[in-house]
Amino acid sequence: MLDVTRLRVIDALARLGSVTAVAKELHYTQPTVSHHLARLEAETGAQLLQRAGRGVRLTPAGRLLASRAAEILGRIDAADAELSAHVGLSAGRVRLASFSSVIGSLIPRAVAALADQHPGLRIGLTDTQPPEALELLRTGAIDVAIIFRYDDTEPEPPHVRLHHLLDDPLYLLSTSPGQTLSSQRDATWIAGCDRCRIHLLSICADEGFEPRIGYTSDDMVVMQALVVAGLGVTTSPGLALRAHRADGIEASELPGSRQHIYAATYGEPPDPPATAALLAALADAAATIAPAPA
Repeated sequence: MLDVTRLRVIDALARLGSVTAVAKELHYTQPTVSHHLARLEAETGAQLLQRAGRGVRLTPAGRLLASRAAEILGRIDAADAELSAHVGLSAGRVRLASFSSVIGSLIPRAVAALADQHPGLRIGLTDTQPPEALELLRTGAIDVAIIFRYDDTEPEPPHVRLHHLLDDPLYLLSTSPGQTLSSQRDATWIAGCDRCRIHLLSICADEGFEPRIGYTSDDMVVMQALVVAGLGVTTSPGLALRAHRADGIEASELPGSRQHIYAATYGEPPDPPATAALLAALADAAATIAPAPA
């Protein structure tokens, strides 16, 4: 019996023309692709490939099998999509990864609404930062990644589709009201993950100074505790302030600096029904989020 995985490999080779391109599309190593092709030849008893310079090309038998493979795979994928549409919202699951400030504010609303609408749908949640969430998305470990980006953030990897949820103002946290970045040029700073730190360095550079970073943490409770203790200042998105605000924290909005929050999915549309339902619930929840109090 022909193996579906190997049919996907020969279909990709017919479309892309090289083992290197097949490995990239299917997220395999080149030796793995070569192994699948060799096993396919052994299983069929036919010569499917011939050398062409430093690469390979399909023989007439290989082209015939690749053509049939495309038909078979199309029917399998259609059946899978139809089945997902039939059971996806009553007995399916959707897996989500996000970072802490969104988990503490936006996601509970979305998941609660989704549970009311589709009580049979199982929802998994992983707490992680955007780079790790995008890698989980790429490898198929999750279905939706909630990420943030700034205007100067590097583009996301290929095949990642972004669904905009909201723009979250950024605040300077200190123990005195009405502070600005330039007023804190000599302060000790508390910095978080790489994406946050790169943006912090950028906006401080625009004000003509480099922040002196004394503490590193991604935990907003810890960051605010350090600020309240007088050990430094930091920045925070509004959603994080909604989730937690320590007594003594003064928040001053930084004009023109916003965290853009997206739900990310992978591959071409349409999304499976369970994923689409989660995206809709996230969008509805985002529309109800009010700005954090200053």
